[in-house]
Amino acid sequence: MSNTDGLKGDGDNPVAGATSDGERSLNFIEQIIEEDNRNGRWGGRVHTRFPPEPNGYLHIGHAKSFCLNFGLAGKYGGQCNLRFDDTNPVKEEHEYVEAIKQDIRWLGFDIDDRILFGSDYFEQMYEWAVRLIKAGKAYVCDLNAEQIREYRGTLTQPGRNCPCRDRSLEESLDLFRRMRAGEFPDGSRTLRAKIDMTSPNLNMRDPVMYRILHAEHHRTGDTWCIYPMYDWAHGNEDSIEGITHSICTLEFENHRPLYDWFLDALDVHHPQQIEFARLELTHTVMSKRKMLELVTGGHVAGWDDPRMPTLSGLRRRGYTPESIRNFCERIGVSKVNSRVDLALLEHCLREHLNRVAPRVMGVLRPLRVVIENYPDDQTEELEAINNPEDESAGTRVVPFSKVLYIEQGDFLEDPPRKFFRLAPGREVRLRYAYFITCREAIKDDTGNVIELRCTYDPATRGGNAPDGRRVKGTLHWVSATHAVDTEVRLYDHLFTEQNPGDVPDGCDWKDGLNPKSLEVLTGCKVEPSVSQGTPGTRYQFERNGYFCIDPDSTVDRLVFNRTVTLKDRWAKMAKKTVK
Repeated sequence: MSNTDGLKGDGDNPVAGATSDGERSLNFIEQIIEEDNRNGRWGGRVHTRFPPEPNGYLHIGHAKSFCLNFGLAGKYGGQCNLRFDDTNPVKEEHEYVEAIKQDIRWLGFDIDDRILFGSDYFEQMYEWAVRLIKAGKAYVCDLNAEQIREYRGTLTQPGRNCPCRDRSLEESLDLFRRMRAGEFPDGSRTLRAKIDMTSPNLNMRDPVMYRILHAEHHRTGDTWCIYPMYDWAHGNEDSIEGITHSICTLEFENHRPLYDWFLDALDVHHPQQIEFARLELTHTVMSKRKMLELVTGGHVAGWDDPRMPTLSGLRRRGYTPESIRNFCERIGVSKVNSRVDLALLEHCLREHLNRVAPRVMGVLRPLRVVIENYPDDQTEELEAINNPEDESAGTRVVPFSKVLYIEQGDFLEDPPRKFFRLAPGREVRLRYAYFITCREAIKDDTGNVIELRCTYDPATRGGNAPDGRRVKGTLHWVSATHAVDTEVRLYDHLFTEQNPGDVPDGCDWKDGLNPKSLEVLTGCKVEPSVSQGTPGTRYQFERNGYFCIDPDSTVDRLVFNRTVTLKDRWAKMAKKTVK
């Protein structure tokens, strides 16, 4: 199902609205924390953590998670750790670590004194594993991965005990120490917890705690050749850091009994694991594995491709931190899985950009206009409003001259009845300038209109006629003499399908890729005020949408990304489809 409005609440009432005094009602996690505080469970402490694995770039789903974790810590006067879950050296890289830190800082969160790594605790986790072996609660297993799966059983059949399950404590201790020393090849042995091979919860059927991996770690180098599995490391890391509320997404709900079993068996600080629904967006895949496939397969230009839901991609496209934080607040927290319409994220973006983005005039598909009765060498400086939503933004000067550019789509030779823009013999208003009337359309040898010959009324400077006559069309324009030539990249949804990850067996989810997700326009014309902008500067191109200067820009070449259209085009398309 989709949710595009309202606030999410607790699991029994997944769409909880505002209270009678206009304040947002507590979500179910806030209710748990407030009950804990009333009971003195953690001595009034609230200590959360955001534990990304550095095996890819953060995406909008991660933003929901760390806005929640950092937000809860801030609301209750606690702390939130940024802890990298770097326990798999095969997939993790320093590049991802730095990108994650950059993304979180960009969103406005102060993390510099709370950056931690799971690898900081490798020695402690090893010692705790030895403790479980000595207590008879863990053993070294000689089965390979395929045999472990076979012995594990299924949802309807119980598992079978590993032949190594009853080996002596001394032998398991010796083998585990030799595993650490590097005596055995990858995959030849594991350390497993001794729990219950008949448990209805497959996670409790003697799960693997350590595997052998002779791989270079991005922080510890080749110091270790055994690495902890997530379920073993997760609770240990939380315990070592003194976390009170370990907030995870719903897929870890079935792992909670294992989380509890490990910490109880060790008899150490035991945080409370709480699960909430992860974010799913329409027209988007949120799996890092699938995103990596898009990158490595050349379907996108990289992790920061503006079509990607990664934070680096959204930032490059022109999204603002404020709009993303607002979006995460609006969708709220729930225990019910749902899919949020991408239109809500874009709505939050438009709301913020409408307030803060300066307006400029940019022509994407230029059509030359010559004003025949305007002086040849004259240039006027016209006053234009920078942002009608913000009086403090002031005004700017826009140059006007004899030759202009307008949008090709703003002229039709034979217009329909409700077309109010330029046509032969028709008068329109140029924004901030004058009324003009089209006298002639010049065509090339193939019949395409390449130039308009027009006249202007000098008495209508500023866009108003002293005789009170009215025109229905107002066009944006750019002076040809002063225009800045730019490249404009028009980005759209990466997938045409609403739920691109949900495909029938035998189908490829990439078949839903939108072949029109990127259109590159060259020779676009933008007013000269944009030449002061730098990569990341956002504008509203009047009547065309919101745009952002791309990092590919140079001193001699400006490149703009379309951040978002002025209105939701896909909603109109959906209505047409329904009809």
